[in-house]
This record gives sequence, structure tokens and C-alpha cells, in this order.
Amino acid sequence: MMDSIRIVSRRLALVMILFITCLCTSANEMYDSLEISLLTCAPHDEIYSLYGHTAIRVEDKSQGFDMVVNYGLFDSSAPHFVLRFVFGLTDYSMGITSFERFRQEYAYYGSQVTQQTLDLTEEEKAHIMEAISVNSLPENVVYRYNYFYDNCTTRARDMLADHLSGKVRYKDHQEGTTTFRNLVHECTARHPWARFGNDMLLGLQADRPIGLKEQQFLPRNLMRDFSGAEIEASDGSSRRLVKEERIVVPPGEAVEESGGFPLSPLACALILLAITILVTVIELRTKKTFWLFDAILMVASGLAGILLFLMLFSEHPTVRINLQLLLLNPLPLFFVIPVVKAMRHHQSHYWWRIWKVLIILFIIGGFFQEYAEGMYILALTLLMRCVMNVFLRKDHAITKKGA
Repeated sequence: MMDSIRIVSRRLALVMILFITCLCTSANEMYDSLEISLLTCAPHDEIYSLYGHTAIRVEDKSQGFDMVVNYGLFDSSAPHFVLRFVFGLTDYSMGITSFERFRQEYAYYGSQVTQQTLDLTEEEKAHIMEAISVNSLPENVVYRYNYFYDNCTTRARDMLADHLSGKVRYKDHQEGTTTFRNLVHECTARHPWARFGNDMLLGLQADRPIGLKEQQFLPRNLMRDFSGAEIEASDGSSRRLVKEERIVVPPGEAVEESGGFPLSPLACALILLAITILVTVIELRTKKTFWLFDAILMVASGLAGILLFLMLFSEHPTVRINLQLLLLNPLPLFFVIPVVKAMRHHQSHYWWRIWKVLIILFIIGGFFQEYAEGMYILALTLLMRCVMNVFLRKDHAITKKGA
């Protein structure tokens, strides 16, 4: 949902503020020609846009005014951007650009943009424009981004829905039938490594059933809900929220996607399993110890575990409790040296028993949390080495070998 427009003209923002200020201080009849719409942009293949995007269009044909209010602006060149994003410390901002520039951006990527023009009263238009005016002030444009709970889509929704005279009633549909993880999977179906990365970071909370408003973090879900929504006034009367829906940027030929890694996460896990089986069979037949192979497994799993351990301190609530930490955690880094020493002296270290218990707990945890692709294969791989080092070494006179 992150928009690729990095720089917004300050002049456009100033024009927008001045225009809004004039409207807010003028007679209500000036709002007759003003239209406020929700823009929903289809995803394209840039990694930041796999989930689509949402913005607000403010158009006054009589004044020749046509601007887009955008809550998806960010600076990827900011220090430690990726690290701050992972830990939930990323600041996004509200910006203003011309509709033509916005249109050209998504036409270039071949992304369809759907416009839902809202059926608003003069008073409601005034309230929304006043709220945008306040939000346009320099001290208000920056906000702390949260992928599920406070993003460019939820900001646009709240700017519109929270400034209506009545209450928005969304069309009933089954709630609690999906999760944050399932919705992310739908958006990353064609990008296995993006899906794998998300599943590695998302924890137990990402698998709980979520309600209608929580599902609106995705642009397409908000567009769906706006289509069937009604505004219910205090006197009991109601009207449809959206009076017109049309495509303002037709789908085109997408920019050619750069080739990604040729193997899927599952394929990589199976290859590692096959190598592990081969190493284990050779050990059993030659009575030799490939201690370097186990050391590499311990270091690699420990380094991966550092990231999952640090997620305990993230501001994202859906990543703090992650049962994959049972399998991938920093503990192997503390044991790798004594384990290697024990192996080179043909001894079994107690670490293998600890790791075996953690792996079994990880497998049990799969009943409560959905794991990233290939994680069960990795667990089987590590469990095989644990069994080899705990039990089989007792029955074989294994000679020392430094791989």
C-alpha cells in the first residue's frame, strides 16, 4: 500500500490549503460543484504495491481544481528505513498532488484506478474539507504507520467516514471467517518470497479471526465495503454512501517484472533436507563426523533467530508472539563452539536434547499458528541432526573428521 510518489510539490499543497480555506469560509452553495471520491488503485508488481493503494480525490470542475490527498508517502532513503519499518517505527505522511500526476503514475504501471464518488451533503463536504485543511498543516501531516491498523487506506477511510452527519452502515457479510495472514496470502500469491518473509515475521495474532473494519486495511476490501454502504441519519433515513463508481485509469500493460529468485522457499527447504539426508547416510557408513555441517546449521538458524527474537520488541502487535521462535532463535550461537568441541572428541552435547525439545514444541505450535512455507521441512531437517547426535552416535564409533 505504499505509494511510490516520493516528492509532492509544496506549491500544490499550498494551493490545496488555500482552496480549502476559501471553501470553508464561503457560503455552502460553493460546494455544489465539489466532488469528493475514494480512489482505489490495483496492485502492481513493485514489492511496495502488492496490496494496492487508496487515496482521496477532491475535484471542483467550476474552479478547475483537481487534487489527490494521499496518505501513502514515505522516504525510503531515510536512515535505517527498512529496519524502522520492520520494528513499526516508520513515519508516513499525508501529501497532495495533482490528479493528473497521480493518474500518470498508475497508468505507467498498468494499474487500474477505480473512483467511488460519494453522495455527500453540503455540510458533510464542508466537514471533510475542513478536516483535510487541518491535516494539511505541517505539524499534522506525519503519522506513525502501522501496516494493519493505521495505513494509507484506514487513514482515507477515517477522513471520510468520521466526518459525515450520519453513521456509515456497511453491508452485512460474514465476519470472523478470515485472518490478517489469509488476506496477506491473497495479495502475495504470485510472490512466494514476499509471502515467506511476511509469514516469518507474522506471529500468533495474525491468525485470529478479524472483523469487517479490520479487514478494511486492504484497499480492495474498503472499496467493496463502500460499494454497499449506506449513511444512516439520526432521523432513521438513509442513503447510499457511493453515488457513482467508475474506472478513471483503465488497466494496461504492466511494467515488466524483474526476475526473482528461481527457487521457492519450499524447494530450498527440500534441497536442504536432501543434503542433510545425504550427509547423515555418509556419516553412518563411513563412521565419520561432519561437524562443520552441523556448525553451519547452528550458525544459520541462530542468525535467523536474532531477527525473530528482536520482533518481541516491535511496535507491531501481530509479530510479537511468534511460535517460529521455538525453531529459529539465537540460542545455537551460544552453544556452537562447545558443541563442535564435543563432536570433535566423539561426544554428544546436551544442546541436542534442548534443541530436540524446542523443535517438538514448534511442531505442536503449528496447531495454533500458521508457519512460513518450508518451516516444517526445516524442522524435520534439524530434528534429524538432533537424533543423529543424541542417539546414533552412541552406537557407532565415529572417527574425527573436519569437513
